[in-house]
Amino acid sequence: MRDFAEQTVVITGAASGLGQAIVRRFVDLKARVYAVDLDTARLTELQTALNGAIEPVVCDVTDLPMVERALSPIPADVLINSAGITGKTNLRSYEVDPANVELVFRVNFFGSYHTSRALLPGMVERGYGRVLHIASIAGKEGNAGMLAYSASKAAVIGMAKVQGKELAETGVTVNAIAPAVIRTPLVDAMPVEQVRYMTDKIPMKRTGSLDELVDMVQFIVSPQASFTTAFTFDLTGGRATY
Repeated sequence: MRDFAEQTVVITGAASGLGQAIVRRFVDLKARVYAVDLDTARLTELQTALNGAIEPVVCDVTDLPMVERALSPIPADVLINSAGITGKTNLRSYEVDPANVELVFRVNFFGSYHTSRALLPGMVERGYGRVLHIASIAGKEGNAGMLAYSASKAAVIGMAKVQGKELAETGVTVNAIAPAVIRTPLVDAMPVEQVRYMTDKIPMKRTGSLDELVDMVQFIVSPQASFTTAFTFDLTGGRATY
């Protein structure tokens, strides 16, 4: 049972929001952290704020050749896919620009597919690994006005099921987590009506906190979470009971 001080953790979407909160937690746990993001300036700011305790990786997760060059050489024990965008929201599905739908899928689904494709072979070869895809309650239930986001996160959940089953005998687990509304800059940028619509569905009548999300992430990718794979963990304040 290795602790995180002996592990290498790769986190995408690392420069802001959920990703940055996850980066900070694993830095605190003394892991070797590769922080992956497209935003060079924010990565540099984060590296400075953390006194150089991360390995910044400037990478566009939608670009498979770039992902393979940047990530394949890393002997990762843990991959956490946090990179994601909402796309245009508060629109009916037939009003959404197809180009925006494609962009959301490129980041949310293909980004996670590309990074796991690059790192899973090494994990399998070494006989140990933890992969966590950040999905969403929207991927389970669908949120009106969020076609691209909901459908792309449903695809992420499906991918976790497939990958987890494929690798169930290898020592590598692949899971997803489906949060409801977590208060982040991404959520703050959404229309108020859209956030209210999502929050009103939560029995606890509040958003989740970053600490609550990071605590669950830490458990899912820990050595102790050894008998759960292909599963989507709930973090919805009672909204999802399955």
